[in-house]
Amino acid sequence: MNRLVTFFVAGFIALMLLSSTVFVVDQRRFAIVFALGQVRDVITEPGLHFKLPPPFQNVIYLDKRILTLDTPDADRFITAEKKNILVDAFVKWRIVDPRLYYISFTGDESRARDRMSQIIKAALNDEITKRTVREVISGERGAVMAAVQQKVVAEAKEIGVGIVDVRLKRVDYIEQINNSVYERMRAERVRVANELRSTGAAESEQIRADADRQRTVIIAEAFREAEKIKGDGDAKASVIYAEAFGKNPEFAKFYRSLEAYRASFKDRNDVLVMDPNSEFFKYFKQPGSK
Repeated sequence: MNRLVTFFVAGFIALMLLSSTVFVVDQRRFAIVFALGQVRDVITEPGLHFKLPPPFQNVIYLDKRILTLDTPDADRFITAEKKNILVDAFVKWRIVDPRLYYISFTGDESRARDRMSQIIKAALNDEITKRTVREVISGERGAVMAAVQQKVVAEAKEIGVGIVDVRLKRVDYIEQINNSVYERMRAERVRVANELRSTGAAESEQIRADADRQRTVIIAEAFREAEKIKGDGDAKASVIYAEAFGKNPEFAKFYRSLEAYRASFKDRNDVLVMDPNSEFFKYFKQPGSK
């Protein structure tokens, strides 16, 4: 019985020792085998691997995927114009040299992130201090990112890190500059609006003056044409009257006298003081006279 128990205990211990010598490397991770604090081997390929049991050898794992370093708060930088701006950036990075990375940070990712943040901030400061606010915000934003990435790549390589991409998420003015920029933009918009109003008023006056001129010309031409037509009509009427009256002059005199009577006695209240024997009343006295 004692031998059986001893056999099982020995088998369990052997199994534990065997399991401590076997480890599996996932395709998403690196494995570093070290003994007494010294790196012995770096495993980059996934699969089943073997090592000595602890404390002779131990294994730590490092993430080989692309990681993101995203600053929680925007950092303040000074431009070439001595103006403060806020810049919020993020970095895509990955471990490319596990041995160097482990030596630099002993596998502590938080220490690696702190170091990367310092590198990014220094590179941004170098580039932003060379440029104006306008260049950083819009004019040369792509050039700033390219220059920052180039500097970060060189420094990150020394700690076993590869930079995949660097991007500026937000570049903004601080509150004081925001107010001054807003006022300047507002003044510019007001100036443009006033120019448009002035231009519109000038064009309106020009259009109105041209319309008035055309109206005057049209009325004058119409009046001239009407007078011409009226003159032609009067001339024709005079010819017709002359022809008609020429056939019977006495009738013409009689007709004209009737028109004079009609015009003189148009209203009952009209009063005409004249000599009854005057020539004007000729046809009243002798309607049949020749």
